[in-house]
Amino acid sequence: MLDKKNFYINGQWVSPKNSKEIHVIDPSTEKNCAVISLGSVDDVNSAVMAAKNALEKWAFTSKEERVKLLEGLYLLYKKRWADIAEAITLEMGAPKDFSTQLQAGTGASHIKSFIGYLKAFNFEKVLGEHAKNQKILYEPKGVCVLITPWNWPMNQTCLKVIPALAAGCTMILKPSELAPLSSMILAEIIDEAKFPAGVFNLVNGDGATTGNALTSHPDVNMISFTGSTRAGALISQNAAKDFKRISLELGGKGANIIFKDADPEAVERGANRCFRNSGQSCNAPTRMLVEKSMYDEAVERVKKFANEMKVDDPKKEGDHIGPVISEVQYNKIQTLIQKGIDEGAKLVAGGIGKPNGIDKGYFVKPTAFADVNNQMDIARTEIFGPVLSIIPFETEEEAIAIANDTPYGLTNYIQTQDQQKANRVARKLRSGMVDVNGAGIAVDAPFGGYKHSGIGREAGVQGLEEFLEVKTVGGWND
Repeated sequence: MLDKKNFYINGQWVSPKNSKEIHVIDPSTEKNCAVISLGSVDDVNSAVMAAKNALEKWAFTSKEERVKLLEGLYLLYKKRWADIAEAITLEMGAPKDFSTQLQAGTGASHIKSFIGYLKAFNFEKVLGEHAKNQKILYEPKGVCVLITPWNWPMNQTCLKVIPALAAGCTMILKPSELAPLSSMILAEIIDEAKFPAGVFNLVNGDGATTGNALTSHPDVNMISFTGSTRAGALISQNAAKDFKRISLELGGKGANIIFKDADPEAVERGANRCFRNSGQSCNAPTRMLVEKSMYDEAVERVKKFANEMKVDDPKKEGDHIGPVISEVQYNKIQTLIQKGIDEGAKLVAGGIGKPNGIDKGYFVKPTAFADVNNQMDIARTEIFGPVLSIIPFETEEEAIAIANDTPYGLTNYIQTQDQQKANRVARKLRSGMVDVNGAGIAVDAPFGGYKHSGIGREAGVQGLEEFLEVKTVGGWND
């Protein structure tokens, strides 16, 4: 079992001030795989103080200095790529190939992308030809608390840590206590890249103690959080007390609108997108809206796809899904599957219990419901498991209305070969992102949502600007 009890504070791995330990569970075996410490208020105070002390110098480093350090980090990340992928497979059960290609791969892509955006970014701009002595300055927001989830641990960590470093902020990272191991490897990489002491700090812990102490700390200037909408609301309350800047990437309940003129792979592509990562993605298309003329056909195709989808040991190579993250999550998913049955939805694949032949691990059957209406709990609740709800519609207007009838607004999907229809519908969907015909969302495209799906954007130049304040100086003369 791995011993990961220390925190990274002020450029050193240090013992916690108050020793309270928990185990990290391998979800494929239900066995302990590592032990970590839960940070106390004292640990938080030490980390924040280190970040605050480092800010004065780091905030005024040149863009070129920060680019050089990030380029070094990128090279080191590539050397540790396999280690990161292995850690993600162990801590949250992502299958080996998926961990390597996508989970660890997206982290590398974000580092490379932000280096490019940093090189191109102009931190000083003139307001315009009409006001040449009006200078707009982009400055780091200051000490940042970065709280990341367990479902895409390295993707989300790099979406926060890298632009914060690029902007000249200092930070305290609190990864999910369920999946902290890959983030601790990133801390090792940052240390090896020789970022100044105190610029980056890592404290493990839970939300109730460590998270609360971080988000309410008076010396913290910004909070960037990815997680549940409920937790985001609590963090917003903490931030409001002293007007901390916040960026929140929260839940989703994406609709995948499949019109009768969709391409031949649209149904299967949508089901796969829902089930991959064991359904543990906030942007998963978990509501499949199908035009009535092809509804019965689509249901049969989903049934076949779900029944043929492999569920297996994440440490094996191959194309399959692994377990969900924890016993708590497993039980929540089982409860909601049963709720779907009780609500009268037609279970066409999967259902209660573990897949055949599996008796250990938090494995869930790829599950699909037909004849769902948008008022059922399974259509309104973010299940965060491999569960798909299929809903019929008759007209374009009805499809849009169903898609928008949700508190969430992260990602919606459209399947049609009529490009004008696709563009028209995309404009009317109330979500931060729309994926048409499986085109995907580029790694450097702004990532974020409307309504209860959050505030702000990650990735690309918008993701860098989240960590920058804007200052106007009148009377500036070079």
